[in-house]
Amino acid sequence: MNNFSKLCIGIFEQATNDYHLKDDVDAAVNNPYEAQSIEFYIYMKNWIDAVQWHLEDIIRDPEITPEHAIAIKRRIDKSNQDRTDLVEMIDSYFLEKYKQVEISRNATINTESPAWAIDRLSILVLKIYHMQQEVNRADADDAHRHSCEQKLSVLREQQKDLSTALDQLLDDIALGRKYMKVYKQMKMYNDPSLNPILYKRWQK
Repeated sequence: MNNFSKLCIGIFEQATNDYHLKDDVDAAVNNPYEAQSIEFYIYMKNWIDAVQWHLEDIIRDPEITPEHAIAIKRRIDKSNQDRTDLVEMIDSYFLEKYKQVEISRNATINTESPAWAIDRLSILVLKIYHMQQEVNRADADDAHRHSCEQKLSVLREQQKDLSTALDQLLDDIALGRKYMKVYKQMKMYNDPSLNPILYKRWQK
């Protein structure tokens, strides 16, 4: 899929900009794409990441009350599960798309699935957005802005390299040179039957 990374980056930037119109972790998402389309999932992926980015900022407030911190931590936990579920949905899209591909005898499996590379690309878009804000900060000194400019340059290089790698991976899968599997994350701490803190409480 040539330039699938370009599609992702465009939608990620759209979602990031949409989130920052209100810059509010409680703002309602208004996904402009058709439900259950790959574009819908990509937009939703970045929106979840944007909200979690700011929840991570909030919980690091040194003056946050313990009660508020616990509430934010619970939201971050749920966000992590939503993020993982969405990554698996995106990988399912690729599994369906390429299910008829004849796999080469010498085909290899990649270290990560396409959707986890897309996950990293979403985070990079957010990093670039916020690093650009730091470069533009009027209240920061020249040393800070210069340092952030250097970091921004590295982030853009990372984005270029990851985009190339993602597009190459999808091309390899489409041509049968690589194959993919989706391993469900099976996060044990979120499952009341697998987290000993939770199931031991039930046994009392």
